[in-house]
Amino acid sequence: MAALGKIRSRGAILIGVVGFALLAFIAGDVFNSTEGWRANQSQQVGEVFGEKMGIQDFQKLMDEYSEVLKIQQGQENLTEQQLTQVKDMVWNTYVQTKLVEKEAAELGLTVTDQEMQNVLTQGTNPMLMQTPFVNQQTGRFDVSLLKKFLADYKAAKGTNPQLAEQQSRLYMYWNFIEKTLRQQLLAQKYQGLLAHCFLSNPIEAKMAFEEENVESNIQLAAFPYSSIADNKVEVTDADLKAKYNELKFRFKQFVESRDVKYIDVLVEASATDKAAIQKQFNTYAQELASAADPAEVVRRSTSLVSYLGLPVAKSAFPMDIANRLDSMAVGTTSSVITNAQDNTLNVVKLLSKTQLPDSVQFRQIQVMGATAEASRKTADSIVAALAGGADFAALAKKYGQTGESSWMTTQQYQYAPSMDKDTKEYILSLNTMGVNETKNLAIAQGNIIVQVLDRKGMITKYNAAVIKKTIDFSKETYRTAYNKFSSFVSANATAEDIVKNAAKSGYRLLEAPDVTTAQHNVAGIASTRDALKWIFDAKAGDVSPLYECGNNNHLLLVVLDKVHEAGFRDLNDAQVKEMVKAEVLKDKKAAQLIEKLSGVKTLAAAKAKGAVVSPVNQVTFASPVFVTSTGASEPALSGAVAAVKKGAFSNTPVKGNAGVYVFQVDSKANRSAKFDAKAQETKLRQRAMQFAGNFMNELYMKAKVVDNRYLFF
Repeated sequence: MAALGKIRSRGAILIGVVGFALLAFIAGDVFNSTEGWRANQSQQVGEVFGEKMGIQDFQKLMDEYSEVLKIQQGQENLTEQQLTQVKDMVWNTYVQTKLVEKEAAELGLTVTDQEMQNVLTQGTNPMLMQTPFVNQQTGRFDVSLLKKFLADYKAAKGTNPQLAEQQSRLYMYWNFIEKTLRQQLLAQKYQGLLAHCFLSNPIEAKMAFEEENVESNIQLAAFPYSSIADNKVEVTDADLKAKYNELKFRFKQFVESRDVKYIDVLVEASATDKAAIQKQFNTYAQELASAADPAEVVRRSTSLVSYLGLPVAKSAFPMDIANRLDSMAVGTTSSVITNAQDNTLNVVKLLSKTQLPDSVQFRQIQVMGATAEASRKTADSIVAALAGGADFAALAKKYGQTGESSWMTTQQYQYAPSMDKDTKEYILSLNTMGVNETKNLAIAQGNIIVQVLDRKGMITKYNAAVIKKTIDFSKETYRTAYNKFSSFVSANATAEDIVKNAAKSGYRLLEAPDVTTAQHNVAGIASTRDALKWIFDAKAGDVSPLYECGNNNHLLLVVLDKVHEAGFRDLNDAQVKEMVKAEVLKDKKAAQLIEKLSGVKTLAAAKAKGAVVSPVNQVTFASPVFVTSTGASEPALSGAVAAVKKGAFSNTPVKGNAGVYVFQVDSKANRSAKFDAKAQETKLRQRAMQFAGNFMNELYMKAKVVDNRYLFF
């Protein structure tokens, strides 16, 4: 329990550390298996390099990673959002692992057992520091603790199956760490090899240093493109076609996408529905106020917040409830509270507010007898022996247990959906016992002798009963909305009819451009997988069936507007045409402004032509100039300034992103920085690596990845 508690407390850090290779251990044994995939081609989630991933294998990966996430987060179940993250993480890790493994195999890169052993011996890898195998005295990962656990687990499998079962989750988690480390090391080797392909030299370093440290102060004359109205510029089809051909590679897409129009009807509670639930909550408030034990009231209400009857941290409650607890007096019940943000009604009764430890260190001996009386007698004898000075660990060993200490944290139990009487008493005892106090607890299966060794992190804990329920619509309200929308759908069978009549019937026709198979839903609406499947089976102009989706509170109708196949988007595409037209306008306006500047040799002459003149300081070749008068970053201007001497006026107008510029250089000076060739070379290598950081995208394109997850999830 303590070991898993450590993992949970550091779960967020560990997830960030794992990064690229998070699921390597899961992938290890599954990625090479293709027999099942060939047997059932219709069950393919996707493929990489032509190797297909079957639905059963993908589901196995999801189940295994879900278990890892539960351990890290200390949860029994995952939310829908977390499950969506699992789907993405499993798929992305599968693809990325395949990409790196193929490259590594071609280069002969491997991770040896000795390299793994070296990492464990050094114990400095951040992933290892988040495991339970950290020596508390040194604060470092201790490989001997790991070896002891693995040996104990192996022995327990043969002699103590119950203990082995308890340790199995931690053993599985260690496999996760170990195999993820191996994958991480392989990725680091590949990236390290790539990094050493980028070199610098003293000459390049000197040039780069000067580019960064030679500053110019200028007087800038700006002629914004916005000074010329668009309707004053003639744009022909020939202009658009020529510019499209010039920029064509900007418009290449690597996966098919589809544009849809849709109507989304959100069903909400009517005034009658709201009045009914308000009346119900008034009754709940009265019952909570008078109840000695609110457990039954909360249970009958089917509240969204469970009641354990235990003091828990403020973090265990929804934020809106947590924010009210300190302002409430113990024993009081709130009025009915409306929360518009989560669309709920709420009522709270605060039963206690206590200072208790956030974590408790303890050890225990479990006693099981043939009868309850036999268990009690054995437990009494153990307690008597301890009172007489007997060694706790020795007694535990006598009864087949280790007696090792463990930590219990508040987070380990405060999110439980329910709790039986024995568990509640057990947790309450550990929270309230003093250091070195021993207690004999009678439970249904026997007795437990517990001894508290330490208490840390005293915090305020609250025992509060909360009834929180969604302000939901009635069946009648839903039926009315469904019948109305169904009638509209029946009367408007074509895309043209829907576009024409939606607004007249009180519905908003919305657009969702570039929908791809990588999405989990349509327009952010939950439970729309069937609609997503329809989109990629339909033809342009088709109208979908009426879908009931969301959390049973959305009605959806979809029209497939356009299909954009993988490849180059053509000039007839509205988005492409708009982008190309903007570039043509910029070119033609720049030409007009440059012609206007013909013969201009001074700032005064530029100002007379209508320029906006302003000073711009600290201009360097290495950084683009930001021009306030046009609101744009202008890299071309930085280069032009570097080429003009102090006191000189620019000979040639500069065509920028948002205007045309001329300038005069007032001064040039070196920053007071000392040149360090080695440091500068290192900096240039790092910069080059950043530019090459999209190498995974390049590998992805070559892998011919097919993503069919939308068919199954």
